[in-house]
Order: sequence, then C-alpha cells, then structure tokens
Amino acid sequence: KGLNDIDGMTCTPAEGAMYAFPKVELPAKAFDEAAAQDQTPDTLYALSLLEETGICVVPASGFGQKEGRVGFRTTFLPPEDELNSAIVEFKRHHEMFCEKYA
Repeated sequence: KGLNDIDGMTCTPAEGAMYAFPKVELPAKAFDEAAAQDQTPDTLYALSLLEETGICVVPASGFGQKEGRVGFRTTFLPPEDELNSAIVEFKRHHEMFCEKYA
C-alpha cells in the first residue's frame, strides 16, 4: 500500500528508517522539459509536486543515484490519516504530471 500503489512509482519498504526513496517513471517529454530548463528531471518533478500539492520532497539526484534513475527522498513521519491524504495527493500529482508531458 502507499506509494507502490501509484502507477509509475516504486518504493522499497523503509524498515526502521524515516526516509523513503521512491523511483518515479516519467515520460520522455519530461526529460526534454527538464533539459530545456537546465534542471534534472527529478528537480522538475519535485518543484511541480510542491507547486501543485504543497508537498515538499528532495530530488534524489542530490544523493548520487544511478544514471537514468529518477526519484526523490521523502519522510513518512505524519500520523497515518495525514499520510493517507498525502498518498492521494502524490497519486493525483503523478497522474497530472505524466499527462502533461505525455
């Protein structure tokens, strides 16, 4: 349940940690747009997520991820009801973002 239920997102369970590092699949046009803005694709995604939902995540490119991997770091400290609301917003944003750059 959670981020793994979102089509195009995968996340290894974070056992005992307070951070999760989901991998995000993005359309090719998102990579083109990121390059046009001189940004990494995960920065483009993170800024869009913040602007559209108010959810702040850290682009994973700052953590030395493998080339071609797009993702972000997030915490999961909120109470479960708030976390569930955040998952709904992650899903809504991901669908909107992928549609925009399809």
